[in-house]
Amino acid sequence: MAATPSNMLPLGTLAPDFNLPDTVTGKHFGLQDLKGEQGTVILFICNHCPYVMHIKQQLIAIAQQYATLGIATIAISSNDIENYPEDAPDKMKILMAEWGNPFAAYLYDETQAVAKAYQAACTPDIYLFDADLKCVYRGRLDGSTPKNDIPVTGEDLRNALDNLLAKQPINPEQVPSIGCNIKWKAA
Repeated sequence: MAATPSNMLPLGTLAPDFNLPDTVTGKHFGLQDLKGEQGTVILFICNHCPYVMHIKQQLIAIAQQYATLGIATIAISSNDIENYPEDAPDKMKILMAEWGNPFAAYLYDETQAVAKAYQAACTPDIYLFDADLKCVYRGRLDGSTPKNDIPVTGEDLRNALDNLLAKQPINPEQVPSIGCNIKWKAA
């Protein structure tokens, strides 16, 4: 379980577009199809990462709570499934059924081009974009990790979401997420 920090996409960056298959419905979606009216959370996650499993209840709760406020949450897995078959699309669909399908979509980035476009480095890598799809937050969910005793609250992301919805400034001092590295395909 090597801890890898996120790369911290520059604030103000326009969300890179994509067209990826949703593992739950089998349909392809672009960013414009899924974005929220008030904002969009994009999560780079995978099925097997202990860092993701550690915060899954808060990810689900935040996605469900903020969906009612115009925030869409889109999850993307970019892992190499040849070497990590537990992250394959059929397993992603099963995981979402277990989680109650809380996200607008759980997309599979087979080429890993989307992860590279977002400068994603780890799971979870968390991004918040405003209604104009400009990056206003990137970083951790909160200070909890599987190896510390800090409770999982979602505080950092929740504060950013609440400020976005209240049209208040979001603190630019943001802490990188930390998790397992994205499982890149061999070059």
